Amino acid sequence: MPRTPSSPALLAGLLAGAAVAHAVAPKQFDAIVPRSLPGTPRQWTYASGVAELVLAAGVAHPRTRRAAALATAAFFVGVFPANVKMAVDARHGSAGARAATIARLPLQIPLVLWARSVSRG
Repeated sequence: MPRTPSSPALLAGLLAGAAVAHAVAPKQFDAIVPRSLPGTPRQWTYASGVAELVLAAGVAHPRTRRAAALATAAFFVGVFPANVKMAVDARHGSAGARAATIARLPLQIPLVLWARSVSRG
């Protein structure tokens, strides 16, 4: 599998790495779970990590790549509220933290487009 910017292997690696991060350092992810969601933030942290791992496996396998990449694009849209919450929570933090969280918001767009590109194969 070639490793181009739209490479399925790179996208799968990103998703798998994020899944591991959710398991290894869940506290940082708990903090960005919107309070309006039912259940505990830790449940959502682990659930999103599992989802990322499943998506990574699906993107990595040619037979499931298209559906998994489309699901990944939807997932990236679905986690956007967590990024918004992170930016809102950073408003009382340092200027650097505020800038970083605000700059992160538009970065969801290339992730969604990347996943859609992988789905087209």
